[in-house]
Amino acid sequence: MGAELAAGAAVLGVCVAVLALVPVVVDPDAFAVPRWTWVGVAVAYVAVTLWAVQRPRGSRAAVTGVTAQTVLVGVLLITVPGAGWLPILLVFGAATSTYLVSWRGTAVVVLVNTAVLVTSSLLARDAAGRAASVLEVLLGAGLYLLLQVGCAFVSAALQREQRMRTELAAAHTELAAAAVLRDEASRASERLRIARELHDLLGHQLTVLTLELESAVHRTDPDRLAHVERARDVARELLGDVRATVGELRRRAPDLREALGAVAGAVPHPRVDVRVADDVVADEEQTVALVRVVQEAVTNTVRHADEASRLDVDVAVRDGELVLVAQDDGFGPGTVRPGHGLRGITERVEQAGGAVRFDGSRGFRIEVGLPVRVAS
Repeated sequence: MGAELAAGAAVLGVCVAVLALVPVVVDPDAFAVPRWTWVGVAVAYVAVTLWAVQRPRGSRAAVTGVTAQTVLVGVLLITVPGAGWLPILLVFGAATSTYLVSWRGTAVVVLVNTAVLVTSSLLARDAAGRAASVLEVLLGAGLYLLLQVGCAFVSAALQREQRMRTELAAAHTELAAAAVLRDEASRASERLRIARELHDLLGHQLTVLTLELESAVHRTDPDRLAHVERARDVARELLGDVRATVGELRRRAPDLREALGAVAGAVPHPRVDVRVADDVVADEEQTVALVRVVQEAVTNTVRHADEASRLDVDVAVRDGELVLVAQDDGFGPGTVRPGHGLRGITERVEQAGGAVRFDGSRGFRIEVGLPVRVAS
């Protein structure tokens, strides 16, 4: 559990404790509604709060949740005007709203909460039955107004810091992937240069040797003929070996485990574990595609996963396919709506002759299947 989530859970726990104490401590005659009705409203408030904090920020569901939460806390305060602990719910509601709605929405919540507190204070009676003075009402409302505004700004600052950490982690991931691909481009260029030199130097010479020996075959000396034929066979084998080496240099990719590990190690949180089976061999195009897939999986987990603490990346050969599965342990979005990043890796994988599938039912899962091109 992240520090921010733990802090929110602790504050919600305090609110629940306050709500639980009110029916026990407050005189039943102080309730403007039947006590068990008030308890039902309190339970509804907690349920709505837990539901709302899981909605995407700015969505209609989030706005509905904040609205319901504000109305319910208003009912709780007004129906028990003498409970001095309940206004803490107003501060909690203002802080929570910054995670769910815009600043304008938070301002509305703060103003409504302040109006509720003024109304509750005006309804309150002291033991002697004297109405609370206007000064007391204004001081109390002003104090809680400042607390709400202060908590809202603190919550916004925490969110801004979290966004900056997220963007920094995503940038580190992108830089790590770019470094891996840059190094691979350099290695590919070097392999191509060596392949050309081998072909130009050895290939040409062995071709000439083969032609010379082919001519020597037609000589009439029987003692030389057997040696010449063997030399011709050796030359042909050497020429085949050179061509095979050239082809292998063109196809060979860097170590996939090392490349994916470099991308995974770019972020300290969430933890990224990469496992590549020993029989996995990927060519250059497949390695580039898989590096980009892992980059997007790490970035997606950092930016969008709901408090995911772990991302597992497994690469193996299954049923004649090179399969990569990236799965985080977050709550998952449910229905996956691919953005630019997911569409980009889909196009890249399809260009490499494979297919990609997304699943958001349990965490977020990316599964990529590529054809096996290099014999293990």
